[in-house]
Amino acid sequence: MLRELRTASLRDAPYAFGDSLEDALSADAAVYDAAAARHADSHAATSFILYTEGHPAGLIGANFESAPARRAFVFALWVAPAVRHLRGGELLLNAALEWLVSEGATQVYAWVTDSNTTAMRFYERLGFGPTGDHARSQHSPEQWETLLVRDVSDLAQPAPAQ
Repeated sequence: MLRELRTASLRDAPYAFGDSLEDALSADAAVYDAAAARHADSHAATSFILYTEGHPAGLIGANFESAPARRAFVFALWVAPAVRHLRGGELLLNAALEWLVSEGATQVYAWVTDSNTTAMRFYERLGFGPTGDHARSQHSPEQWETLLVRDVSDLAQPAPAQ
């Protein structure tokens, strides 16, 4: 499932992700199965899959960096073109944000490729803004990325009264 969605996303928008379709197709299916298994019970990284009418139609990743700052990130958001009008991107992003908050995040970051203006507008519409960090993509050095951030402390559930 994860491999199917990843390759679909790379076919649709190869400029928007850090790896290539060729890499995804050549990777053993067991790599994706192992990642899905790790994400199922991890407190550091997970994936969410959007289903519409019983079919997988989108995905997003969420994780905490291992550096001492332990910043929270969302990444690899993709929704199938045929169902984008259903606001699946928002559903996926909200699920990822809720999980990150439940794991202690107060801010969530996203690197967005500068040429992906649709993604940039999407994140900005949902409360993300630029941090001022701008860097070459690690996976595609010819592309530049902008780091966005959103304060999610307002999403945290207050502790129940004793």
